[in-house]
Amino acid sequence: MLWIMRFSGFFLAVMVMIVLSPSLQSFPPAEAIRSSNLDSYLRLPSYQVSTSQPSLEDRFSFRIASDFRNADECGFTDNKITGVCDPSLAHVAITLDVEYLRGSIAAVHSILQHSLCPENIFFHFLVLETNLETLVRSTFPQLKFKVYYFDPEVVRNLISSSVRQALEQPLNYARNYLADLLEPCVRRVIYLDSDLVVVDDISKLWSTNLGSRTIGAPEYCHANFTKYFTGGFWSDERFSGTFKGRKPCYFNSGVMVIDLVKWRRVGFTKRIERWMEVQKSDRIYELGSLPPYLLVFAGRVAPIEHRWNQHGLGGDNVGGSCRDLHPGPVSLLHWSGSGKPWLRLDSKRPCPLDALWAPYDLCGHSH
Repeated sequence: MLWIMRFSGFFLAVMVMIVLSPSLQSFPPAEAIRSSNLDSYLRLPSYQVSTSQPSLEDRFSFRIASDFRNADECGFTDNKITGVCDPSLAHVAITLDVEYLRGSIAAVHSILQHSLCPENIFFHFLVLETNLETLVRSTFPQLKFKVYYFDPEVVRNLISSSVRQALEQPLNYARNYLADLLEPCVRRVIYLDSDLVVVDDISKLWSTNLGSRTIGAPEYCHANFTKYFTGGFWSDERFSGTFKGRKPCYFNSGVMVIDLVKWRRVGFTKRIERWMEVQKSDRIYELGSLPPYLLVFAGRVAPIEHRWNQHGLGGDNVGGSCRDLHPGPVSLLHWSGSGKPWLRLDSKRPCPLDALWAPYDLCGHSH
């Protein structure tokens, strides 16, 4: 019986790859000029036994990504791009930390691989450790990016305990401060979590029409919205009344298109911080950074197609069990939950869908 279950899991992964392959090829790929070092590795010193903590260089070795160039349709605008404020750029923000570094690198790789105009993408990396810039540059020599240091003390006294320790990390809250961290000339940004891959041209997500809304995200109105807050929250009109006049739906804050101009004008960072302060005193939710976003934005979100966040592939927040894809087309695969594909692959106990993440992994080895 066990071999039958294993075979069925493998068969599912193969079938998903077949189903996904048309979407992977549905947009003309960027013309890739392969580097002569495509198969070489970023060789860093091997780990030596020591009483001190292993350095970043000791822990990771990433292959150098191939050079991705704009297709003819892009007009070869690279030479005309003047900097981060250039209006022809699409902006993507991702966090970088040691625990999720492998996922972040894979996410960037997937975006470049499926973009028609990869040279027109500018990446904004939010970090707690400033020594990551060299690693990114070595892995993606042609990448347009900037590293932003996020001071953990900004949120240290605002963070409450959560159902999973990873959700309590300060960098998980850096997305709240994008409007302050990024240059004022950056008017819009796509925020992406580190545990996902993009299998479509991200320019389609970038061009989302937000209308009068500040953020856009896939909404899931069939989900049980009440479970994201405690019974005490719903029984107290001071708190639950915030949704009066709204039709709130669940959305995942790991994939968002954000109008930074409107965010700055209204001051949404302060609104999120106020709910985090309420949480410290009244314990109105159990999850980490998501509930404040629901409190501020649910029912006021520009809807985006579900294909742009096939989330939950990491299982629940405790067991990290295997999950299937939601019905419908796929543009982005998101391993939200406690199970991460790189950890499951390394442990030789992957879920079937983890095979869809593996082609974007540039890690040579990790200890």
